[in-house]
Amino acid sequence: MTSSSTRGDNGARAGGPLHPLPVALSLLMGAFLLLPVAALLLRGLNADFLPTLTSPAVTDALRVSALTTGVALLCTLGLGTPVAYLLARRRFPGRTVLDALLDLPLVLPPVVAGVALLLAFGRTGLLGRPLEVAGVDLAFTPAAVVLAQVFTSAPFYVRAAKAGFLAYDPDVEAAARVDGAGRRATFTRVTLPLALPFLLEGAVLAWARSLGEFGATLLFAGSLQGSTRTVPLAIYSAAESDLAPALVLSAVMVVLAFGVLLLLRLLARR
Repeated sequence: MTSSSTRGDNGARAGGPLHPLPVALSLLMGAFLLLPVAALLLRGLNADFLPTLTSPAVTDALRVSALTTGVALLCTLGLGTPVAYLLARRRFPGRTVLDALLDLPLVLPPVVAGVALLLAFGRTGLLGRPLEVAGVDLAFTPAAVVLAQVFTSAPFYVRAAKAGFLAYDPDVEAAARVDGAGRRATFTRVTLPLALPFLLEGAVLAWARSLGEFGATLLFAGSLQGSTRTVPLAIYSAAESDLAPALVLSAVMVVLAFGVLLLLRLLARR
């Protein structure tokens, strides 16, 4: 009787009339978030959208962003997946410190990340002289864009991947090894498929963060059209002179951001 009445009370609370104050505040917040986006899309998706989209300033920015974020994502997947598995499945001295260091870029301002990268890999940085001897020049090159994107986006992937490797019972891996599967086969045929939804979500988040990277890229890679000027940098540059490319690129970013969020919701549902 008590259980039934409790369920009834919960149902009544869930389906009862809404209080006007939360509804009003929710509408206010929704309007506040929607109004700037709507204004941007109305200005950006106009009759000049396609001609502006095919202009050199816009196509160069899209090309640079597509190439650098693709390479950054591959680097993040290759380096971040083993680290995430190590943090999730192993206990070793310094694990907590490593975990905290990997999360550090999440709380650092992007400008600080750019200064740090410049001081580490720039010509006068800690590794500047050895890189110069090896004939490698990183600062203000497309490689610098990739490094800035990996530095700021990799923690998003590592956190999601770590959650994926913690989400299933390790006994499943042990059973596979008992059945004769080697360490590599167990990882590729059992571990990765089980963690795949989390890995996909982390990859999407990392790519989106790379696409929106601005501060670290500007300081470490500069803003050279056709070389290091990504979409956010092109928007900033165009906003100071010709607003049309900035509006078009901003509209493209809004559409991409919505697509990323929709993809994440679909992955979460699956």
